Formats: sequence, C-alpha cells, structure tokens
Amino acid sequence: MPPFLLLETICIFLFSRVLASLKYEKEVHVSRETIGKISVASKMMWCSAAVDILFLLDGSNSVGKGSFERSKHFAITVCDALDISTERVRVGAFQFSSTPHLEFPLDSFSTQQEVKAKIKRMIFKGGHTDTGLALKYLLNRGFPGGRNASVPQILVIVTDGKSQGHVALPAKQLKEKGVTVFAVGVRFPRWEELHALASEPREQHVLLAEQVEDATNGLFSTLSNSAICSSTTPEVNSSMAIDLHAKGKAVKPLEANTGAYIHDLEFGVSGGTDRMLHGHGLTVGVAVIPAAPKLSLECRVDLLFLLDSSAGTTLDGFLRAKAFVKQFVQAVLSEDSRARVGVATYSRELLVAVPVGEYQDVPDLVRSLDGIPFRGGPTLMGSALRQAADRGFGSATRTGQDRPRRVVVLLTESRSEDEVAGPARHARARELLLLGVGSEAVRAELEEITGSPKHVMVYSDPQDLLNQIPELQGKLCSRQRPGCRTQALDLVFMLDTSASVGPENFAQMQSFVRSCALQFEVNPDVTQVGLVVYGSQVQTAFGLDAKPTQAALLRAISQAPYLGGVGSAGTALLHIYDKVMTVQRGARPGVPKAVVVLTGGRGAEDAAVPAQKLRNNGISVLVMGVGPVLSEGLRRLAGPRDSLIHVAAYTDLRYHQDVLIEWLCGEAKRPVNLCKPSPCMNEGSCVLQNGSYRCECRDGWEGPHCENQDNVQGSIMCSLADADQ
Repeated sequence: MPPFLLLETICIFLFSRVLASLKYEKEVHVSRETIGKISVASKMMWCSAAVDILFLLDGSNSVGKGSFERSKHFAITVCDALDISTERVRVGAFQFSSTPHLEFPLDSFSTQQEVKAKIKRMIFKGGHTDTGLALKYLLNRGFPGGRNASVPQILVIVTDGKSQGHVALPAKQLKEKGVTVFAVGVRFPRWEELHALASEPREQHVLLAEQVEDATNGLFSTLSNSAICSSTTPEVNSSMAIDLHAKGKAVKPLEANTGAYIHDLEFGVSGGTDRMLHGHGLTVGVAVIPAAPKLSLECRVDLLFLLDSSAGTTLDGFLRAKAFVKQFVQAVLSEDSRARVGVATYSRELLVAVPVGEYQDVPDLVRSLDGIPFRGGPTLMGSALRQAADRGFGSATRTGQDRPRRVVVLLTESRSEDEVAGPARHARARELLLLGVGSEAVRAELEEITGSPKHVMVYSDPQDLLNQIPELQGKLCSRQRPGCRTQALDLVFMLDTSASVGPENFAQMQSFVRSCALQFEVNPDVTQVGLVVYGSQVQTAFGLDAKPTQAALLRAISQAPYLGGVGSAGTALLHIYDKVMTVQRGARPGVPKAVVVLTGGRGAEDAAVPAQKLRNNGISVLVMGVGPVLSEGLRRLAGPRDSLIHVAAYTDLRYHQDVLIEWLCGEAKRPVNLCKPSPCMNEGSCVLQNGSYRCECRDGWEGPHCENQDNVQGSIMCSLADADQ
C-alpha cells in the first residue's frame, strides 16, 4: 500500500474511534416516567388570551407547492393550540410572492374549525419572493381586522428566506411598532434572512416548519415565557425540576422549548452540545444533537442505502452520508418495524458492508455503520447500480405479492465517471424503486437514474441533508394509486407518428397508452379518452366521446394509424384545441382536461405558443420527451418543470407510467373554471354565474351553447338574399 494511503487509512480509523468515544461518553440516562412527563408537557400547550396572530405564508416558486402545503400544515398545527374566538385569539392569513394577497382578515372567523378549514383551502399562487413588499403592506395598513394597540400582535412569517428585495428595514420598523415576529423556515431556508426578520432573542423566534411539533412547542414556549399567552401544562406547572446529567460533562443554561429535544431522550441519541433547557417550570440538562424526527415505516420494504465512497465525494461527503443513514435508521426502525435495511458503498466497485436485514437490532446496525471506511477511487456509479440490482438484496427467491418492496437509495455528491442510463434501466427492470439523495450539482443525473424528479431529494448544506429524512420516509411507503378511478377527466393522448419515430417505436407508444388507459374508469361519467396522431398530417384517431367503454378504447388504440412524414407538434396541439377539446366533440364543461404529448422532439420548435394557449384555457399539457438528449424546443413546449418527463428510450416508457398516472390524478383533482375552455360555440361568450355558466350568443345563434341557428334570423337572411336576386 502506498504510504499516503496508509496514512489516510490510519487517520480515518482514529477519527471514527474518537467520534465513537465521544458519543458514548455523553449518553443520557433517564426513566420512562420522566420521559412521559416531558412529552405531556410538550403536547399540552394552549394559548387563551386576547392576541392577534397573523400568518404570512410564502407562496413563491422558490418554496414550491409541496413546501407550501407543509407551511399550511404548520399553521393548522399552531391553530390546534389556540383558543380562537372574537374576544380571545384572532387569526388571519396572508399569502405573498410577487405581491401580498389577503387570504382572510383577523375578524373573519370566530372558531378554530373555520380558521383551519380556510387555511386548508388556500391555493398556491407562485411568483417571485418579495417579502419586503408584504412587510411594507402591513406597515402601511396594519393587521387587517385587528384590534387596538392594547392587544398583542404576533406575525408568523413562514418562508424560505430567499427574498429578492430588502427585508431588514421593514422588519425592524414592524418590531419597533410592537409587533412580535416569528420567522419559520421552510424547504431550504436562508437563515441569515430569517434572523433579520425575527424578534429578539432570535434563538426563541426562529423556527423550522419541517419539524412541526418542535416548532409549535417553541412558539408557544416563547409566548408563554413573555406572558403573552396563558398556558396549561398539567403535572409540570409547579416548581417541578428535573436534572438529567451527561456523564462527566458540565451543563450550561440555554432558553429553549420543552419539546425541542424530547426525541433525543426517547431514542437515546447523544453527542453534540450539552444544554440546560428551561420551559414551563421544567428544567432539563441534556446532551443534545439535532433531533432525529420520530417517524415509522408502516410498509414492508427491503431498503439498500448505496453510499458514494469515491474521491469525488470526499471524506466529508462520505461522513455526511453515513450520518444521514444513522439518523434515518434511529428515527424509523423499531422492534415492530417491517423494514429491513442494508448498506453498500461504491467507488471502483460495490462493497456490501451490511447485507439487507443482517443485524441484531438498531444499535448493532449503527455500530456497523460506524465501522464502514472511506475508500476513495473513481466514481463508477453505473457499475455499482448494476451490481446492486444483481446482488444487493441477496438471493431471495420470493416474487410477486410475497416479496416486500425493494428500494435502492443512492447518496452522492459527485457525477459518475461511467454510463448510468443502461444500469438504471436494468435496475428498474428488476422491479427496484430507485431514489436519489444528492447536491444540486448531481440533480440532473439523479433524475436520469431514478426516472423522475419526484424520486430525487436535493440538499444545499449538511442540515438540509438531515431535513430530507421525513421526505425519504414518505417516499418509501407511498405506493402509486392504481389510477384515480372516481375522478372525472377528459384526457387526450397526442402521439408523434412521424418518420423520425418509426413504426417499431410507435408500437411501443401504443402499448404504453393501452397500459395507462387500464388505470382509469372509462365511461361518459368519469374518464373520457381521445387519441390524436400527427406526422405527414394531423388526424383524430378517435374523439373523447367515441369510445365509451374500456374494451372499445383498447381496441381503438391498437388500430391507430402510423403516418410517417414530417410532423408539427404545434399544429397538432391547435387541432386538439379547435377540434377535440370542444363541447360539440364530447368535452364536458367543468371537467379537468389534460393532454399528454409523446414525442422524440423533432417538430416541436413551433409548439411552445400553442401549448401555452391550451394552458391559458384550462387544459393541462404534459410532455414525455423520448431520447438521450432533450431538444430546447421540447423543453419550451413542456413549460413548467413538473410538466416534463424525460424518457431515455421508447422501450423505457413503461418505467414512467406511475409518474404519469400520479400527474394525471393530480390534474383530475385541481379546481376548474367552467368557462375555460369556453363551452360556447359560434363565437358565443361564456359568463360565470352562481357556480354555473351561461352562453351569450351572437346574433343569429341560440341554444345552451349557441349551437343552433336562430330560425327567425335565418329566414330574414334568406329573404334578403332572395330580394337581392
């Protein structure tokens, strides 16, 4: 062995032993009874006082729909502990992005149920992040529906802290007016901005929405300590004091909430910083690390963590990945868990360090993780994926329903030095679910490997990596539903049948569309499916109302013609808008509408504007782009990021069916505008009224949709024509 490698190995060994000794030196011992009392204290928060609380939720694109839903969940959780009434706690909400939008003022609702229901109905708006503008709005206009200055005002800002304007000055001015500001981070927050927004002391006013229970407890601890809210915490309201001592370590006082580190005690997690916690008469000295979230895995799953141990990731990156896996298994595994975990590392070749399920208990698994060395060497991710698929789960022969879900979680910070598309297809063909966790630099490669952006989790710093634990837990047990069989949907598949595709690939598309159609309840009252093909011309293979049964639909898909020639995706989209998604051709007003485009990308240069026309008129468009590289025209056609699925080859379409069905089911549940696309024919105008619509017809036309020519007008026109003759 070269001397420098020997030295590196010795250093890594010594470093791991030091970490292990520190860990056990700080282990906390506490009785179950004490843990129970602390848990009760953390869950019995209650605010019953005259106070105005205004939620300011970031609805910008940088936060995204998923994190916006988590922000709403945080706000609803806070409301669970509020005595909401006209005399006591009042709650209001704003959503902000490019501009602030008042969702409901403080005097709108007088019950907890009404407030929570309204927050649940808030719809993500998107746009850029202008937190400063929202703060200036509140400075100028005050809390909408609020009371006089004698009532405390609480502003809870839930944001990723990535404002495109200045926030420090308006935040300072609000606080000078007596407003207490909590800054709650979501997604990958910019902590510097959150600290600029929050009131002093900042460690009590800056929270993280992803850890909902801890953040809620922290908020109420701060309000109670400042006498803004009265609280009820049975068993620990008195002078009860509990001291938990880490072995051989002194403790230093720090104000914090009682619930923030409960999970450390319950999991026996130790290390990090020794702290003394004070809250609601409870004093706890404890050795603290960032809390492993209390989660569980309810599904049967065999899970293989695949850790990048190459020189490209570096020792620091490898240690981060190991810390992530350790936190994850401590958070989700228990004696009753139906999940089995294994760990493998790769650089030049794959090394299975912990075979799936071969450990006695969680502490034994953690000790095995501690002993896994960093290896260095080239980053041969493709080779590792193929080997993981072939031998990463042992030689189990169980198949079908008897076999648990098998998942590979790839953790990396460096791009592969070998080809990954083929090995990824090989792994998916063996019915493995591939999930990727990595830095922004490897997002595109992870999306190619996993087959979907929804299967990739990206982090920006070590704490962000640990924040992915709940998201990973959710992805492991979330099975794609077999379609959305009770949701109404008008669905059109648009297939590229140009010469650049070829007959064999067209047959692959037909097979894929047939498989997708099986996931829906096809009848005139639920899902209607149409098919348009384009190449040398554009042709409606069958319209929305032409195949009312699934059997007829499947036969018609098989009989769709291959056209050849040169295709124009833009012309085909306009054809769908004018001649397929119309009332006279079977489209139903008030029913969500979607178009799925399957193409290799040629002929898509003219499609961006027609696609936007469909979207502007309430018709969703998703593009499945096939080929090793997506053209710029195809990316413009796809528009938003979540409206594009990249497929490496036509034979791989089947691996992306679950992602497509999930997207379609989401579209089937979205709210619709009855007048988009307009159900009115012959240039009639659609007018919304009382939850319905009516068509205002031009002269000479009548009927519910202006579909009939006015007989009187028609006879007058005929008479005039006769007179002219």
